[in-house]
Amino acid sequence: MSAQESTAEGFNDRFLRACRREAVDRVPVWLMRQAGRYMSEYRKLRKKHSFEKLSSTPELAAKVTMLPVDKLGVDAAILFSDLLTPASCAGFKVKYVEGGPLVEDPVRGEKDVEKIASADLAESAAFVAETIETLRGELSVPLISFAGAPFTLASYLVEGGPSRHFEKTKTMIYENPAFAWKLFDTLADLCTRFLELQVDAGAQAVMIFDTWAGALSPADFGAFELPWLAKITRQLKRRDVPVIVYVNGAGGILEALGECGADVVGVDWRVGLAEARKRLGSAVAIQGNLDPTVLLGPEKVIVSKVQETIESAGSAPGYIFNLGHGILPQTEFAKVKLLVETVRNFSP
Repeated sequence: MSAQESTAEGFNDRFLRACRREAVDRVPVWLMRQAGRYMSEYRKLRKKHSFEKLSSTPELAAKVTMLPVDKLGVDAAILFSDLLTPASCAGFKVKYVEGGPLVEDPVRGEKDVEKIASADLAESAAFVAETIETLRGELSVPLISFAGAPFTLASYLVEGGPSRHFEKTKTMIYENPAFAWKLFDTLADLCTRFLELQVDAGAQAVMIFDTWAGALSPADFGAFELPWLAKITRQLKRRDVPVIVYVNGAGGILEALGECGADVVGVDWRVGLAEARKRLGSAVAIQGNLDPTVLLGPEKVIVSKVQETIESAGSAPGYIFNLGHGILPQTEFAKVKLLVETVRNFSP
C-alpha cells in the first residue's frame, strides 16, 4: 500500500483505532520527533529559518509536519511545535539555543503564576490553530497535537533551562509545597487550555509529554504530578479524542501512570512491552518503544529489533509502534525509512 493507504474515503484511521484498542489490519507506526534534522529537507529549511520562525509560521509549520508523512508513510502526523510553546504563549521569553531552550524570565513567585493563569491563548496561540486548520485540509492520516506536562514545563520555567538534577524545581517542592501545587495546578490548566484549542482547531489526538517527570521519586510523582496528569486527561477526554501520556524514564512509576486515565501510555525502552502490558493492564493501549540508538546501527539489526519490539507487544489490540524517545539528529534518513517499512510489512 502507498503512504496514503486508507480505510474509508481516503483517510487512514489505523492509528486512532489502535488508540481505542480496536482491531487493526497491521500495527500502526509514527515516531516521536519524526520531523527533524535527520531529514535533508528539514535541514534546508533550518538554513533559511530559525526554529522559532518554523514553528510559529503556520505555512512553514504545516510544511514541516507534512514532511515525514509524505516521505515515510507513517500512520499519524504530529504537529511541528515545541514542549514550551504553551509557556511562550503565556508570555515567557523562551530562547532556543544549541543544547536546549532557555527561559530568560524564569518563575520566581506569585506574579509568574498569575501571568500563566491570565494567558489569552485564543490570541497568543492563534498561529497554532491556524497551522492545524491548514493541515486538516491536506492530511489523510490523523493529526496529533501535544503539550509539555506540568512538571516538565515547570522544570524549564523554574530552572531557566535544561537541568540534570532539577535542583531548583525539587527545592521548590520540598521547601514550599503549597506554591509548587499552585504552580503545577496552574500549568495543568494552561496545558489543558492549549490542548483544547488544538482539538477545537481539528487535532484528532493529543499527547502529553512529560520528558522529565521520570526524575521524580514514585512518592513525589504521586503527589506532585499524577494529580495534574489525571486532571488534564479528564478534561481532554470530554472532547472525545484519544489522550496519550508519555513519561520518559517511567519504569518505576508505570502502574501510577496507568491510573491517570489516558487512552494510551507511551513506554520508553527501559521497560519491555510485555512487562508494560502486564503492569498497565488491558484498559489502556501502549505505544513504543524501540531505543532510538538502534537506528544508528546496521540495517539487519534495525530490522531484527523492530520485529522483536512488535512481537514483545503481544497480539492484544491497542498497540502503536514508536521509539522510546525522539529520533536522534544524526540518524540516517534511509534507516528511519527502513524502520517504517519493516513495521508496515511485518506480520508477527
